[in-house]
Amino acid sequence: MFKRLRADINAAKRNDPAARNKFEIWLTYSGVHALSWHRFANRLYKMHLKLLARMVSQFAKFLTGIEIHPAAKIEGGVFIDHGMGVVIGETAEVASGVVIYQGVTLGGTGKEKGKRHPTIEKDVIISAGAKVLGGFTVGEGAKIGAGAVVLKEVPPHATVVGVPARVVRIKGEKPDLQQEKVDPNAEEIRYLKCRISKMEAALEKLTGEKFECIKEELFPVAPELEEEWKEELKEELKRESLEDPVEAESAAAGNLSAEESGEEKEQ
Repeated sequence: MFKRLRADINAAKRNDPAARNKFEIWLTYSGVHALSWHRFANRLYKMHLKLLARMVSQFAKFLTGIEIHPAAKIEGGVFIDHGMGVVIGETAEVASGVVIYQGVTLGGTGKEKGKRHPTIEKDVIISAGAKVLGGFTVGEGAKIGAGAVVLKEVPPHATVVGVPARVVRIKGEKPDLQQEKVDPNAEEIRYLKCRISKMEAALEKLTGEKFECIKEELFPVAPELEEEWKEELKEELKRESLEDPVEAESAAAGNLSAEESGEEKEQ
């Protein structure tokens, strides 16, 4: 246990340029504290004291903001930087040298049983907010970008980004992969547009009517707002017509003639 604690402290000193000395790390780093509590909870879990182990893990979560299931397998030398919001699931495995930033989830994708959480190999960096979901392996030395959602296996020394995550670098070089050339969202939109156009053509043949969307159908307005908008439009048109110099001059002339006629009546 103390050997792993020393490895965790050394990992924090190696990966955090703000760390001044090992005593400060041991005293103040929540990631180191969370891992220490996890070692204790994991030992209780292996002794079949599962309820007590869960109570310890929840107490550690309250203290550190990091939730680690007691059954998770975490080697010494892992660094959890800041760590608030980190969640590590029951069947997750984390090797030494891994760096995990705040908001990371090593979770599952549903209610499947067995190995449902990821295996993180040595020297992997998982950036802030990344979600690694599923029972696959993230290869040694891989880098996962901030906010990425990883749903499939990551090769060693690869860099993955995006939602869902895609490989953008392997050992610093851009790979010539088919996934780089295809945007799944754009492909889905093109497929839907193709189907809609074919359906419209079939309907036109049957009914003889051409289907076109008017502006009101593309941008519908709520009934309660429609009357309000019409009134505002009328008021705006009135203001614009009064601002027209010709109409303003005629309006002024009309007002003047009305005033003169009023004066003549008074006389």
